[in-house]
Amino acid sequence: MPSFTYVARNIQGQTVTGVLAADSQQQALRTLDDQALFPVEVREGGKASVGVGGKKRKVGGGAAAVFYAQFADLLRAGVPALRSLDVLFKQTHNAVLKEVLKEVREDLASGQTLGDAMEKHPNAFPPLHVAMIKAGEKGGFLEEVLARIAVFTERQNELKNKVLGSMLYPAVLAFVGIGIIVFLLTVVVPQVRGFLKGDLPVLTQIVFAMCDFLQENGLYVGIGVFALLGLTIAFLQSPTGRLMRDRAILKAPVVGNIFTLVAICRFCRILGTLLKNGVPILQSLKIAQDSAGNVILEEVIETSTESVRKGASLSKPLGNSGLFPFDIVDMIAIGEESNNLDNVLVTIADSYEARTARKIDLAIRMLEPLLLVCMAGVVAVIAIALLLPILTMSAG
Repeated sequence: MPSFTYVARNIQGQTVTGVLAADSQQQALRTLDDQALFPVEVREGGKASVGVGGKKRKVGGGAAAVFYAQFADLLRAGVPALRSLDVLFKQTHNAVLKEVLKEVREDLASGQTLGDAMEKHPNAFPPLHVAMIKAGEKGGFLEEVLARIAVFTERQNELKNKVLGSMLYPAVLAFVGIGIIVFLLTVVVPQVRGFLKGDLPVLTQIVFAMCDFLQENGLYVGIGVFALLGLTIAFLQSPTGRLMRDRAILKAPVVGNIFTLVAICRFCRILGTLLKNGVPILQSLKIAQDSAGNVILEEVIETSTESVRKGASLSKPLGNSGLFPFDIVDMIAIGEESNNLDNVLVTIADSYEARTARKIDLAIRMLEPLLLVCMAGVVAVIAIALLLPILTMSAG
């Protein structure tokens, strides 16, 4: 449930500020009205989640993983939760997390449960973590849950950093390559052009035409590229754009299979971790659906949830989707039959994350020489276009 920070006035005209949990802003306004408070400003997010200009601030996965691990260690050592939060508040150097822990500590001291206090801060504690913590509080194994969340978060960060780190070098290579080509067309070619006379080969004329176009319209081209990029990003964030983007990603050659496996591994690890920590399967599937990160997979999970709600199996709709490999579907079916689904899902995630990492490495090794060949080809075309007139003049 999201949280809302409010500024209001009471019957006496005094200014009152606070944070409350509500399903929507309208419900938050009704809650304030029930408390005889007149709202001045109501905005989504806890105080710690709002930065300059109202922009939401988030706690990074690395800082969250360290917090969960340290919190679990303190609780295992017999330190009470309030005292543990005090220690972690003093030790953390993350400004956003520090403010979040302060608010969580205040809510916990006022009698709220740890799960309810954390639920107010989705910028720091996703619904997945909150559900596990609530289950741990009810079941009396909070320390174990926190430790598992720390491991889970760390593994998710490792996979994310693996993908981003692998794409860094090709991105830099492409950026430098485009810069070199633009430099050749706008600086080098115009200087050589003055020495070339007579009838020029077609290839040379094409290169010169590109130079003229960039020199005369370079500013407009740059503005157009950035405008097109902005419009594309805005469209891809819309429901229709997300659907088209996710469908295209999953069907793309080579990388489509990689992105599919990444999404499936995330789903299996989230669902398995939730089930292992006592969260009911329907609630776990809802959280896994919201955390899938892919619209197509979300639709498949929603269909599977309806199947489970009716008392049917989870594996059948997953297999019918055509998105899940047959061996994964078979393992899920076996896990259901043996009542060991939580462990099977985590095992699938462990196994396929390793395979996905190897596929990412292979795809990047294929992409790097391909980019180099493309760059070399463009530079070679420009060089040939400049050399052809010189060779023609020498032959004449």
